[in-house]
Amino acid sequence: MMYNFKSIVSACALTLLLAVPTWVMAEEAPAADPAATEAAAPEAPAPAVAAPVLNSGDTAWMLTSTALVLLMTIPGLALFYAGMVRSKNVLSVLMQCFAVTSLVTVLWALYAYSLVFDVSGMEKGVVNFNSFFGSLNKAFLSGVTVESIWVSIPETVFMTFQMTFAIITPALIVGAFAERMKFSAMLWFTGLWLTLVYAPIAHMVWSGDGGLMWDWGVLDFAGGTVVHINAGIAGLVAALVLGKRAGYGKVAMPPHNLTLTVVGASMLWVGWFGFNAGSAVAANGTAGMAMAVTQIATAAAAMGWMFAEWMVRGKPTVLGIVTGAVAGLVAITPASGYVGPMGAIVIGAAAGVVCYWAATSLKRMLGYDDALDVFGVHAVGGIIGALLTGVFAAASLGGVKGEGFSIVSQVITQAQGVLVTIVWCGVVTYVILKVLDAVMGLRVSEEQETEGLDLSQHEERGYNL
Repeated sequence: MMYNFKSIVSACALTLLLAVPTWVMAEEAPAADPAATEAAAPEAPAPAVAAPVLNSGDTAWMLTSTALVLLMTIPGLALFYAGMVRSKNVLSVLMQCFAVTSLVTVLWALYAYSLVFDVSGMEKGVVNFNSFFGSLNKAFLSGVTVESIWVSIPETVFMTFQMTFAIITPALIVGAFAERMKFSAMLWFTGLWLTLVYAPIAHMVWSGDGGLMWDWGVLDFAGGTVVHINAGIAGLVAALVLGKRAGYGKVAMPPHNLTLTVVGASMLWVGWFGFNAGSAVAANGTAGMAMAVTQIATAAAAMGWMFAEWMVRGKPTVLGIVTGAVAGLVAITPASGYVGPMGAIVIGAAAGVVCYWAATSLKRMLGYDDALDVFGVHAVGGIIGALLTGVFAAASLGGVKGEGFSIVSQVITQAQGVLVTIVWCGVVTYVILKVLDAVMGLRVSEEQETEGLDLSQHEERGYNL
């Protein structure tokens, strides 16, 4: 017992002797660098991340939204455009919209989904190649299985929902070069444009941390930059590169069937609820507000265009009110998840009036032949919506952005996103078109244009009376 007691005392004494110099050194030594200490310390195990859980309510809403957005292109946009062209070209526009839907579906599954939503190599705040393009790790829909989940819905549903956005964007461009582009050239243009313009812009805006415009803080809830400014700028470039239709400005080219146009516009309005409210990717309050502001802004824009036209021309037109509604749908798209009802009224009314001016006065002033006003409605409406998102997203104006949100800073950020989209889309679209023109030619012959694209490109007539 005595031996054990002496051993314990000796051990304690030795410990104290060894510890004293250490305490002294610690008191005299400078404070350790926290960063160095953190680096030297062994890493704590990362907290377990809960696996995503499928939500049946969210899934049901997203299945519905996907169907609604597809409805926007076929038959919505197809009918909207078909009614506005001359009767000899009605089938050509319907065919182009249908073919774009089919082609983009296949390319999206092969590689375009991966280019947009694969996040390999991305790091928040770091600009590299993957800030602009996703990798091909999800090519051929690799890893997209029955079991894979995106947040709270099957990834298959998310992939198909985003596919419908990729479909309608190049389909919108069809309206700018209607009645004069070769069908073969249109197919090549669609494939190249999807790959080199749509995919990188969508990746920059929507892919998450490490995406160029995502890191900047650009707000684009459902596609103001990705879809509408992108398509509108491409439409303007295409109209300029192809040149005016034969007889443009000298021969009357009225819409041949406004009934089709009204039916198509009505389908676009209904389908747009899937476009905007579906972009919440959940059945929640954000989706509900997105639906509400979409309805309100669209109505305000239709009224804005109608009254502006009434004042200028003396009579309101059916074509005017439905085009105004589309302008409102375009403008509220980037804002739909961020603004409140009163902001939606201002955004819609502004889009209706300004897009009316762009599609009439500006178009005549600059002299370009944008056949169905893709630039005047989609580019101009998209820019209005993108910039005003930065204003009406503020909680003080009914939006969702509260403490720390600066309207001025956000509008500047929105303008940067708009500028990048315009420059990227404008330059790359021009290059694509010029290369295709050199390789295969873009435009039908004058004889084919006079005959009409229905017969010259497809050997069919829209009407056999």
